[in-house]
Amino acid sequence: MAIDRINWDNLRLFLAVVRAQSAQEAARRMEVDHSTITRRLHRLEKELGAQLFERTPAGHLLTTAGQRLLEHVERMESSMVLVGEDIGGDSHMLTGHVRLGATEGFGSFFLAPHLSHFCDRHPGIQVELLIVPRFINLSQREADLAVNIERPQRSGQVSSKLTDYRLRLYASRSYLQGRPPIRQLQDLAAHRFFGYVEELVFSQELRYLTSIMPGAPMSLRSTSVVAQYNAVREGRGLAVLPCFMAAQCADLEPVLPHEVDVLRTFWLAAPADRRELARVRALWDYLRELVERNQPFLLGDAPGWQRV
Repeated sequence: MAIDRINWDNLRLFLAVVRAQSAQEAARRMEVDHSTITRRLHRLEKELGAQLFERTPAGHLLTTAGQRLLEHVERMESSMVLVGEDIGGDSHMLTGHVRLGATEGFGSFFLAPHLSHFCDRHPGIQVELLIVPRFINLSQREADLAVNIERPQRSGQVSSKLTDYRLRLYASRSYLQGRPPIRQLQDLAAHRFFGYVEELVFSQELRYLTSIMPGAPMSLRSTSVVAQYNAVREGRGLAVLPCFMAAQCADLEPVLPHEVDVLRTFWLAAPADRRELARVRALWDYLRELVERNQPFLLGDAPGWQRV
């Protein structure tokens, strides 16, 4: 069957199943019967003459044909969104919703306090801040733009370096007062640490503790850097933390700051089509202005941030 005769509603259902990773979850999100989703997917596969999904106990997995279709349908969806917003004028106006994805520590400890000022500057824009300890999936439209700790490699995205930031080893004053002194790296063997659950680390960029001290004795592991930060504040151990987080607790002190000095990078990315929307460009430009003003703070060279 010719592509121009395929029902767009069936393609929308196909997208929903891809993003939900199961027909049952897609049906729940779209508030339709599961049987309706299944029936229309079969119809779409018959129209295209190709199997789009492997049905497995873990969910619906795209076949090679399904992956090719997804690329076409996402381009169609993007074009339709831009046409609607362009005709309605929204693509040129500073109004509407913008969803920003961010890593947990940066989103909670740095971005959240500043975004209210962005909203004051642009009262017609409503910002949704998506904070998760993983990568934001822009290709599945989880967000309009995202801050990640690795440079995105997918096509169809615009990305640029946002800022470098520094991490150091931290402990509370109460912990340091009651434990053996730490004067060199070898002294760390007498102390305990908080870090990530090794097999659940979502990026190699987070494996800094193993490079500093292989085999460091861990008393608590967590997928959350905020959990590690709160554990250190309780005075029960040490952890490698971003300076922009640790600076917000007066009781935390850097340990061996010259020996333990980790530099990492945040990257800003957006789908190419969403990047052209005025409200997305406004937030993109604000983030760049914000981090430029706060380079000393993000690098651990200033005690507090500056607003823009």
